[in-house]
Amino acid sequence: MPTTIIQGFSKLSSNLEITGLQGSTVSTRQTNVRAAVRNDLTTVDDFLTGSYQRNTMIAPLKTADVDIFVVLGVSYFEDFKRNQAGLLDKVKRSIKKTYSQTPEISRNGQAVTICFSDFTVDVVPAFNRSGGGYLIPNSVTSTWIETDPKQHISIWSSANSQHSGNLVPLIKMIKAWNKENGQSLNSFHLECLVLKVLTGVKMGSYPQTCLYVFDKMRDLIDLKNSDPAGYGGDVGAYLNSSTKRDDVKARLTLAYNRASAAIDYESRGSTYNAYDRWRLVFGDYFPAYG
Repeated sequence: MPTTIIQGFSKLSSNLEITGLQGSTVSTRQTNVRAAVRNDLTTVDDFLTGSYQRNTMIAPLKTADVDIFVVLGVSYFEDFKRNQAGLLDKVKRSIKKTYSQTPEISRNGQAVTICFSDFTVDVVPAFNRSGGGYLIPNSVTSTWIETDPKQHISIWSSANSQHSGNLVPLIKMIKAWNKENGQSLNSFHLECLVLKVLTGVKMGSYPQTCLYVFDKMRDLIDLKNSDPAGYGGDVGAYLNSSTKRDDVKARLTLAYNRASAAIDYESRGSTYNAYDRWRLVFGDYFPAYG
């Protein structure tokens, strides 16, 4: 029965965790999907990536995406150099040979998405990039994206260590806010924003750090946010209009104001009202008082 802000944030953190049983299910499923692609296509490598591998995925698992990178043989690149959508369709057909009874397998912008009953798996075809990293298809813009998810894992792990293990739980909290308040930010973009805001900054308590992050993220929404692995492009390019960017900034301002009010209530000894404000920020992920 949480009755202090420290207890409330501790419960918030635990509510965001994927359970051990769910983690075991993910492990088995992703292994089988990787094998299905290897059985039909020539692959160079395959590995888990995304928020699951960076330990920033939040519960419930049913609403989460587990990302698998499949590095294909170079001959496929020659075949689909100018047909990114065609490459994704080929991977989709390959997956369907094993998962013929799974009704929801679709091509998305950069991946083939398999919607299982308990969670979703995104299979991202990739090619080794000259000079390091990988190229992945963007079927919406008919272009290739340069990236390196293995570097992302290393960057996030190092940053989390620099923040004494508190960065990953904080990222999950900000993801909970995003999910409960319109989900206007792409998950990876959000993580990049939090990472950038807290670079060179000493984290305080979770309430104070959340307030700080909501405030400083607003300043970054209108700016180009490059891939932390050192590649070009803008991970926030999907916010491609002033209307979309203004909407995100308005949501961040509302979160900042609610967090500020919660901290003010707590400073005046009104913990019950502070809980109410934090629940406006984080929804039911944040416990009710008592």
